[in-house]
Amino acid sequence: MITVENDQSPIRASRLGFSSFPTFPSLSDKVIPSQFPAMAEASRILHSTLFPTLSLQLSKPCYNSHVYPSLSLKKAPRPVQCSVSTSETKSTSSNATQEVPWGCDIDSLENAEALQKWLSNSGLPPQKMAIDKVAVGERGLVALKNIRKGEKLLFVPPSLFITADSEWSSPEAGLVLKQYSVPDWPLLATYLISEASAQKSSRWCNYISALPRQPYSLLYWTRAELDRYLEASQIRQRAIERVTDVIGTYNDLRLRIFSKYPDIFPEEVFNMETFRWSFGILFSRLVRLPSMDGKVALVPWADMLNHSCEAETFLDYDKSSQGVVFTTDRAYQPGEQVFISYGKKSNGELLLSYGFVPKEGANPSDSVELPLSLKKSDKCYKEKLEALRKHGLSTSQCYPIQITGWPLELMAYAYLAVSPPSMSKQFDEIAAAASNKSTIKKDLRYPDIEEKALQFILDSCESSISKYSKFLQASGSMDLDVTTPKQLNRRVFLKQLAVDLCTSEQRILFRAQYILRRRLRDMRSGELRALRIFDGLRNIFK
Repeated sequence: MITVENDQSPIRASRLGFSSFPTFPSLSDKVIPSQFPAMAEASRILHSTLFPTLSLQLSKPCYNSHVYPSLSLKKAPRPVQCSVSTSETKSTSSNATQEVPWGCDIDSLENAEALQKWLSNSGLPPQKMAIDKVAVGERGLVALKNIRKGEKLLFVPPSLFITADSEWSSPEAGLVLKQYSVPDWPLLATYLISEASAQKSSRWCNYISALPRQPYSLLYWTRAELDRYLEASQIRQRAIERVTDVIGTYNDLRLRIFSKYPDIFPEEVFNMETFRWSFGILFSRLVRLPSMDGKVALVPWADMLNHSCEAETFLDYDKSSQGVVFTTDRAYQPGEQVFISYGKKSNGELLLSYGFVPKEGANPSDSVELPLSLKKSDKCYKEKLEALRKHGLSTSQCYPIQITGWPLELMAYAYLAVSPPSMSKQFDEIAAAASNKSTIKKDLRYPDIEEKALQFILDSCESSISKYSKFLQASGSMDLDVTTPKQLNRRVFLKQLAVDLCTSEQRILFRAQYILRRRLRDMRSGELRALRIFDGLRNIFK
């Protein structure tokens, strides 16, 4: 599995800047590592390329904003867009998923030898790694011989990339999608299904046979499972949005294109289950190559590398060797699994796209989204709401908190939430500072209401902690009524992922709670000391 970088942008990979408590850094201080592997989080790309007129307000429970550029189709009278309703989404996502008739078990090595042989015959140079079963990631690439730190590996040539320009085994299908100007993501999803259904007549037969039949992805969780296991985490809402997007993508393609060409796109091949599979593959394996002008591609062999939170090396195209490479950031002994980084992602983001959660405390990039909301009882509710909307925000926002700090925008939102009517002239300035779209000064200070702002954040933090505690306490007695072994194994697996995620997110909230309580205690004890000094001076003058 490899990466498609996170929700920040469809074009570049970036991460939020953080500093240690009690300094609050700005969301606008972004780092753009040139070697990031590119999935700029798949749902972000999906929105920006496919849903130009989509009316979902994804910024309402989530902090990240989404852009919907215009999309014109050459043959279709209107653009492909999401036309699925909430009721349709719930109905579809609640059904048990079925496996596609191609690929292999996620931990299987049955097709590994055939894949390696095909790659070698197709231009992949001799490798120092081989596919094997591993402790982290089911299967991965393992060193065959000593590998030095700083050594370049892989060298996968462009002829082995799957891109939007790849040749179709069914030329008619490719021609139709090109005529409709279908964007890269849905085009690649359709391409994968088309090539998989072509079986041995496709040049990618050996590659597709080695892909997991059911990728680890939240796309395969039912709506009931998302509601049950992720009720405490904000990742639940993002997972629901992603499922909705994929269902909407398929429905639009079916209504706009597939139904008009049933001989080319038969429903027994191009259906919701096969699209769930193909998007699961794209979310977990598609990479963006900075040195190829940001081109997105599936790169066979390279996508067998697993993620490590300690790794700092990424995939990219090397112009001198004309292939996709990565440079090792440590030495490896024969038999050791070789790792890359999928990007600076939180545990929730890793679960969302790749279906795994690192061990507690192992991910230095881990974060949790803290929901904040204006109170409707606020005397200035309408004025504050107007200021927020002016800067692309709503009454409910989520801000990321790391174990080491939180963004300046969060503090600005808290200032706005507790500001009295006498500060109405400053509402616009504070709302602008709460948005990552604005470039104004973020480090605002309002000493008169700072204590109230910190208490507001603490209250929100403790409210979230209680939700996590409730889930974790109840998790032990969940699913005791399940008797089918297969269903029980699945639920135990999903529940463990959810427990691991909630434990890691609650850990960050506990740290924030401790810092906030200490800060408030120090402020209040300082005020008490000041009052005592003042009373003492007053007594002296008396």
